[in-house]
Amino acid sequence: MTGSLRPVFYAIGAMVGVLGLMMFIPGILDLADGNNATADAFLLSGVLTTFIGGAVMLAMRSEVKGLTPRAAFVLTVGAWVALCLAAALPLHLSDEGLNWTDAIFEAVSGLTTTGSTILTGLDERPDGILIWRAILQWIGGIGIIVTAMAFWPMLGIGGMQLFRMESSDASDKVLPRAQEIASAISLIYLALTVTCAIAYGLTGMSWLESIAHAMTTVATGGYSTSDDSLGAFTQGGSDLVALTFMLLAALPFGIFLLALRGKPGALWKDAQVRGFFVIVLVATLGFTFFLASTDAHGDGSALRVASFNVVSIITGTGFATADYDGWGPPAQAAFFVFMFIGGCAGSTTCSVKIFRYQIAGSAMRRYMENLLRPNAIIPIRYNGRSVADSALHSVFGFFFVFFAVYAVSAALLSLIGLDTTTALSGAATSLANVGPGLGEMIGPSGTFADLPDTAKWVLTGNMLIGRLEVLAVLVFLSPRFWRY
Repeated sequence: MTGSLRPVFYAIGAMVGVLGLMMFIPGILDLADGNNATADAFLLSGVLTTFIGGAVMLAMRSEVKGLTPRAAFVLTVGAWVALCLAAALPLHLSDEGLNWTDAIFEAVSGLTTTGSTILTGLDERPDGILIWRAILQWIGGIGIIVTAMAFWPMLGIGGMQLFRMESSDASDKVLPRAQEIASAISLIYLALTVTCAIAYGLTGMSWLESIAHAMTTVATGGYSTSDDSLGAFTQGGSDLVALTFMLLAALPFGIFLLALRGKPGALWKDAQVRGFFVIVLVATLGFTFFLASTDAHGDGSALRVASFNVVSIITGTGFATADYDGWGPPAQAAFFVFMFIGGCAGSTTCSVKIFRYQIAGSAMRRYMENLLRPNAIIPIRYNGRSVADSALHSVFGFFFVFFAVYAVSAALLSLIGLDTTTALSGAATSLANVGPGLGEMIGPSGTFADLPDTAKWVLTGNMLIGRLEVLAVLVFLSPRFWRY
């Protein structure tokens, strides 16, 4: 097995080495600003990480061939863990007061595009720290798209085999090779980021604010350069820019490829895209009417505030322009439910995702019809294709494991001593990679800084498990996986 994993460790070493090179960006930025202590932390970390990644590449160099399912599991899980540990190094070595627990929590939250933070006083933090957090989320965003499109369909994780490119008809192939898919998606991802940064700049943001927020918006990550999140920039209309690009980032990037290849109508034919927009529209209208009836938003701002915060939580971005935790119990309950929705498969968004609810709904309808007509053969179809029983079982397996992990982690947080609201919403927001929770401590106006270290480790584990589609981690940790 060791020999078959040489290409895997080679790839992980390459990714760690590239991340090390990225550390020189905030290091040089802080050096130019005179923040020598932070600059030294990034430059030293960059040298160490690049050296270690390069050494692993040299030690494991071999011809990279097609990956077996076992190797694909090791690559995806191993790469995310290795990158998170490397990303935490400069945060710990800097003079920003982050111990290893906080540094790893912040790094994992960044790379998984969760957006939960233990940092306060962001407006006064060195530019290097702010841009590093944005870089982590930007890397994590493109990482999860490539993983979802290149590996999960092959492994059948959580029903993702429904989006297997190679099994489609020739006319529906996006691109024939995973490498070409990754390259094309990266170009689209970069183009969206650049366009978003320019749009932010036109609203009055500085160049640093524009680039940082563009990275975290397209990645649906939610890290900001201000403690007030996007609420600090609404006067220039930055929230409207964020709303637009959060919606775009929640759509399948494979659909963008099809549109560029002469099939623009593919976007509206996709069932999960239609389902996503229906949910967003209904939730936005509901909260618009709710807020319009209050004194705080009866001035015509209800639609703007409702649409932004609803889309931010449904897509798992986690930006906030208002403290929706103070809108009352009905709003708290609604936003708690929003955490478990997510966007489309093949996007940068997180959580359960639309297609799984659609598949589960179709399966329930078939079950009810079979109760009335036991001998009827009722196939389940999705996007014009029959859904195999293996994909159906995978979807329901995902639901079971996802909510089982949620229940266990919520119970652990409660046992650690957190109040009910914090425990339930903390487990939800970390596993669904959303960002802010509910309650005074971890709500949209709070941070995770005051949580006990044990609680932070539970949440850190949740963030990784959620981003890796839950089942992948369990398979990776299974003794049977390593037995053969």
